[in-house]
Amino acid sequence: MLTLMLITKHPSVARHVHACGVQRIFVDMEILGKHERQGNLNTVISDHTLNDVASVRTAVPKAELMVRLNPLHTGSDREVDGAIEAGADFLMLPMFRSADELARFSKIVNGRVGIIPLVETREAAGDIRRVVRVPGLHEVFLGLNDLHLSLGLKFMFELLANGTVDRISDVVQQAGLRFGFGGIARMGEGTLPGDLVLGEHVRLGSQSVILSRAFHKGLGEVELARSQRDDFWASVSAVRAFEHSLARRTPEQTLQDQLRLQSIVAEIVASRSQQEAA
Repeated sequence: MLTLMLITKHPSVARHVHACGVQRIFVDMEILGKHERQGNLNTVISDHTLNDVASVRTAVPKAELMVRLNPLHTGSDREVDGAIEAGADFLMLPMFRSADELARFSKIVNGRVGIIPLVETREAAGDIRRVVRVPGLHEVFLGLNDLHLSLGLKFMFELLANGTVDRISDVVQQAGLRFGFGGIARMGEGTLPGDLVLGEHVRLGSQSVILSRAFHKGLGEVELARSQRDDFWASVSAVRAFEHSLARRTPEQTLQDQLRLQSIVAEIVASRSQQEAA
């Protein structure tokens, strides 16, 4: 069963989504360099703090709590200590470029909590065989958005269509580590339908995924009405039901779904190329 993650700093939201079956709450403290990378894109740049980590921990004591810190910098020691003291179970390191950089982060953590490196740069992806040998890793997560930008691609799901995710997942799982990637929209929704993306998670043996903004429709960012929360519960239930059905696909059905995804990705990339040329 996939570990579902949702990004939020709101304790009441964390309680609700955990009750709906979201196993891992994701508090996002990354800010350094993010405006420069993503300021012109339709992405959320969070403003979460250590106080938020502590509040969410209190709200959901039985949920997994992951905190994404800033890329390695002079204040990383303080950030690591603060997040652990606030109750983090896992720490995510973004935007690292080598196994050596990740190893320096691991030395700071010193085995106190699990590390989930976020592979989202060309250099980290190229160094993946050394990355998986760094001590203290719980899981390796592939960040499709920044990685596709780093590789000069037009659409983040090209990484699924061109075999990049396959290659990295093989290395990670051969090392005996958990693997996850990207985010999903609701079943049947999204630029690339969420059901096709979920099918790739099942095919690849992925063990974690982020419920995207397109999935939760802002629930992680603000307090919403009860009707919208009920809608979220139904959407999580739909993911679980479809995940169960995907596990029963024949090899032929799995291949058909993969080819359909590749075809849609190719159409999206071609359309964006035409728009750029116009």
